[in-house]
Amino acid sequence: MAIRVECYAGYRGEQEPLAFWLGERRLAVRAVVDRWFAPTQRWFKVDADDGDMYVLRHDETSGDWEIAAYRGRGSLTLPELPPRAI
Repeated sequence: MAIRVECYAGYRGEQEPLAFWLGERRLAVRAVVDRWFAPTQRWFKVDADDGDMYVLRHDETSGDWEIAAYRGRGSLTLPELPPRAI
């Protein structure tokens, strides 16, 4: 799911998410719980102010952000992914 993200712009540009938008709803990031990196992607596991956990993925090549995973109060829901060519 593509989303809009507000970030802290440190010395590397879009370094860390501060808030993100689900439609018209703005969710503030209370804490970045974990982060990891790939050659062209950055991943952030965040605790949002709605009490749920989200994994946000930033594609550094395109600049796009998306929700890669969601955990809401006891349930884990992953988005539908397109099939990969092998």
